[in-house]
Amino acid sequence: MTLHAASREALDLAENRLGEVLAGADATVSTSVGDELLSVVDLLDREIGLRRAVGDASVEPQARQGLVRRLFDGKLSEPALKVLDTVAGSRWSSPRQLTDGLESVGRSALLTAAEQTGTVDTVESQLFQVARIVAGSPELEAALSDLAGPAEAKRALVRGLFADRVDVVTETLVEQVVRRAKGRGVGIGLDRLVKLAAERRQRSVAYVTSANALTGEQQAQLGSKLDGIYGRSMALHVEVDPRLGGGLVVRVGDEVIDGSTAGQLAALRGRLSRA
Repeated sequence: MTLHAASREALDLAENRLGEVLAGADATVSTSVGDELLSVVDLLDREIGLRRAVGDASVEPQARQGLVRRLFDGKLSEPALKVLDTVAGSRWSSPRQLTDGLESVGRSALLTAAEQTGTVDTVESQLFQVARIVAGSPELEAALSDLAGPAEAKRALVRGLFADRVDVVTETLVEQVVRRAKGRGVGIGLDRLVKLAAERRQRSVAYVTSANALTGEQQAQLGSKLDGIYGRSMALHVEVDPRLGGGLVVRVGDEVIDGSTAGQLAALRGRLSRA
């Protein structure tokens, strides 16, 4: 999600308001607020006229806040309404960016709930595993990304695959990505969630592909080396791909460190072809 300057400022205000609202609250409240905010995102996605009305920067903030209150008072909890007041009263670059910003705040509320229950590590790991399952199945990704597919059918597919196997926060976040994915954007959306969960622990994500399974000690050593290289704590997410032949491939953002046998052979062939 790329936000323009006005929207970034509005998102900061909304995130700060969320922090105030959830200060001292328990995980149940945080989960409820996250669910409610994401339900509003779904509504704004469906109702283009409403989205434009709430995000119309030419209308006085009080009028936009009044509209939100009339629509949702009695339907949403007071904590969720307070966050919506801030969202509606802020200046966004476009109605679409308002919706994207609100989605970000809803996700933050759910991850706050995971922090409160001590399960944010689990959620991050599960999101990574779900992302890899989807990436490894083109048919599944196509079904989840199908623009013509009914949202409820996609939700049922996600629940059928992952319900009772993952944390409720993980399931809710995955469902939201699937509902809002455009084209083949599910995989990208899931990777962003992994990064977001890692950032909650002030860590960056290193995606590691290994020819063989790594022991706990090997993962700890690799993590320590990457921490030193990048100067910050790294969250390692490891998958095994025997096709590498040996060694590792590490991806951090746009940077790739290819120490695999397959990668070394490809590099050698490249040098020989240029000789």
